Amino acid sequence: MHIISELSELRATVATWRRAGLKVAFVPTMGNLHAGHFKLVDEARKLADKVIVSIFVNPMQFGPTEDLTKYPSTLQADCDGLTAHQADAVFTPSAELMYPRGLETQTAVEVPKVGDLHCGASRPGHFRGVATIVTKLFNLVQPDVALFGKKDYQQLAVIRRFTEDLSLPIEIVGVDTERAADGLALSSRNGYLTPELRATAPLIYQQLQWLQQQITSGFADFRALEQQVAATLQQAGFRPDYVHICDRQSLDLADSHSSPLVILLAANLGTTRLIDNLEV
Repeated sequence: MHIISELSELRATVATWRRAGLKVAFVPTMGNLHAGHFKLVDEARKLADKVIVSIFVNPMQFGPTEDLTKYPSTLQADCDGLTAHQADAVFTPSAELMYPRGLETQTAVEVPKVGDLHCGASRPGHFRGVATIVTKLFNLVQPDVALFGKKDYQQLAVIRRFTEDLSLPIEIVGVDTERAADGLALSSRNGYLTPELRATAPLIYQQLQWLQQQITSGFADFRALEQQVAATLQQAGFRPDYVHICDRQSLDLADSHSSPLVILLAANLGTTRLIDNLEV
């Protein structure tokens, strides 16, 4: 597996693949990889001849109260795992390469409305940072297909939207969430949980499943359902940010006429923000 940190080497590597007529798949990550990331790589290998993964902790998507320096760096373990899953290359750019003039003067990509809801409302500027870095990585790598986990459901919707709006010739593929045996969605953030909090965390998925059952049984007062789940989580020690039953396409709050649906949920447990979702 090639480990690439310079733009010239990245472009030369991809150009060689292109000249050979090979299809290129891309998996953007922030590192600290787990089984969910490796599932993306495995799926990418089914869709393309070559797979390239990026590892870059993007400062532009961290808010002023979020500590970028605490994000774990596990580059050697990440590369070992990517080698085992037969990735062809990993791109590990520096912040200076990605933002040569700094963040304050960086041209940005905004995704109105879909990027302003839910997590976008709680973390202003987050999806601006996501859309900007993913657009830049798309321009650098120029893949045929890019894969993202459905755990970050709103992020996937934002990426789909700007890819379509900017007419980027890239197929966006969402991959189902990888879960622990107790249902907790795999996330790099899970490592911040104490053993006691980790034992509590699966309640999120249990409540999503309960909501799904209520909806499919015909219970149509979605706002009441959302409030009930938020109260249950709060009683268990969570600090719910939102529980939203949404239209799956627009991500607007759903009513009884909306279909298909997705349930989006974000809550803090201790100092850790956890998100999850379930399609209905």
